[in-house]
Amino acid sequence: MTSARRVDYTGEGLSEEQVAPTPWQQARLWVEEAIARQEAQGDVPEPTAISVATVDAAGMPNVRTVLMRFFDDRGPGFVTATTSAKGQEIAATGGIAAALTWPSMFRAIRFRGQAQALTREEVQGYFSSRPWASRISAWASQQSQPVEGRAELEAAYDRYAAQYPDHGHPDDVPVPDFWGGWRVACDEVEFWGGRRNRLHDRLVFTRTGRGTLDDAASWTLSRRQP
Repeated sequence: MTSARRVDYTGEGLSEEQVAPTPWQQARLWVEEAIARQEAQGDVPEPTAISVATVDAAGMPNVRTVLMRFFDDRGPGFVTATTSAKGQEIAATGGIAAALTWPSMFRAIRFRGQAQALTREEVQGYFSSRPWASRISAWASQQSQPVEGRAELEAAYDRYAAQYPDHGHPDDVPVPDFWGGWRVACDEVEFWGGRRNRLHDRLVFTRTGRGTLDDAASWTLSRRQP
């Protein structure tokens, strides 16, 4: 085993005086700053990549990274095949956790709560905005299921590409009935800011009311030790 690599985090952290009044305002600020930094410096690849954690029927956790396609004061959202492993696990338990992580900025946001299905209108609107090839892939991939090899996957893609040819219209490819998505209806949102000597900041908004992420009256703020 090689010796441990040690890096002292030089982030600015986050203090109670700096944090925004609501978890939505603070999360939106950090997401916008991550996107801006990627555009300016190129060291925050896929700034909206979000790790999504679920639990299977045996109580074993699963985590995977997807792209955050929805983000408003109702919570972060993503799309997927509802028949996938995460889809089945969400359907069984409803519990979900997710995290946005930006190592070059020494920042992360953790979301915990219940999965809330996207409306069909939201799914349709997003699906229609995808490139034609991505819409075909949604049909071709039976997500999370075993496959003999890549050739089988590419053959499925070719079949659906022939069935739904590209005419340049958003409705060239219908939305598969097994395709949808969820948002995280948060009960807790934690903001992590890396600091020197491992004395990182962890500021946590905990739900106390039924309002959105932007309703200050529905959240209390506390600090956790790093």
